[in-house]
Amino acid sequence: MTFFSSRRAPRTTAALAGVALSALALTACAGGSGSGSASAPSDDGDESFGEITLQLSWILNEEFAGEYFADSNGYFEEAGFDAVNLVPGPSTGVAELVSGSADIALSDSVAIGTAIANEGAPLKIIGATFQANPFTVLSLAEGGDIATPEDLKGKKIGVQDSNRSLFSALLAANDIDPSELTIVPVQYDPAPLVNGEVDGFMSYITNEAISVEMAGLATTNLQLADNGLPFVAETVTVTQETLESKREMLKAFLVAEIRGWTDAVNDAQGGADLALEVYGKDLDLDPAKTLAGSEAQNLLVVSAETEENGLFTISEQLQEMTVKSLAGAGIEVAAEDLFDLSLLAEVYEENPDLIAYQR
Repeated sequence: MTFFSSRRAPRTTAALAGVALSALALTACAGGSGSGSASAPSDDGDESFGEITLQLSWILNEEFAGEYFADSNGYFEEAGFDAVNLVPGPSTGVAELVSGSADIALSDSVAIGTAIANEGAPLKIIGATFQANPFTVLSLAEGGDIATPEDLKGKKIGVQDSNRSLFSALLAANDIDPSELTIVPVQYDPAPLVNGEVDGFMSYITNEAISVEMAGLATTNLQLADNGLPFVAETVTVTQETLESKREMLKAFLVAEIRGWTDAVNDAQGGADLALEVYGKDLDLDPAKTLAGSEAQNLLVVSAETEENGLFTISEQLQEMTVKSLAGAGIEVAAEDLFDLSLLAEVYEENPDLIAYQR
């Protein structure tokens, strides 16, 4: 298993030194104007949580800018961690959590809800980075031009293995029988779409959709959030056992994550630079596309709910919408079985300055 061991990646070049400085000088965000970095909140002093593993849902690109800031600015270390190992995906994190190879995973509520409902997996979502999910069926405007669920019928849709349950949920939520279209197994490169091998392609609005547009092709997006599946994504997910036995560790992790994602929201270029120069430096990421993705995803991180109650929070309404989305797709799970936001409530109660820091 490969992973990026996040023991505060060194910032030795002038470019990365600039990133560090920009993270301290927060610019105005949606909730107001930044006033500098908050002091490190603490639970119980000098408690050490050792080394943990965080399973990521995707490769080490800009998608995890908040985690990069939490690491490079020392927030994980200040929270009491010797290291937070960032294991790249693609993965839903379910297998890693259940097997014990990961302590925490970033996933989505469809994958987690499916595992709970169908397999009895002892998992809980304790927060969500993205208040709206970024999934889309991407198509070319001069090709499949899939603008509505009905447009899926008769088309060839490229779907990755990790997104099969998600695509099935989209079909079920819109009363479309799988026999009415053709599912083509693909990887994550949208080349099959560009080459005309498929009419639609499961992707992220913040990732592959940007890549295809930047290649000069007009695109059409069928966003899942607007078509029956308004669920939260990039969910912070743990096992029930971890939730019960390591509450202080998880609270410390959430504090560091909130601080890191606050920096990311206020410094999209800094998040892109960390992906390009440090964490994803071996991936040959495109600078323009990485910045565009960093900017686009920040619009999913911040909402009216987070502006009032803090990042990672999931309102009761959004919980209900998520559960309703799953039910419409045939995934029956109760909100109390899917979510446990008690830790996040404790984090903000014990560290009220975290919300002020976000503003």
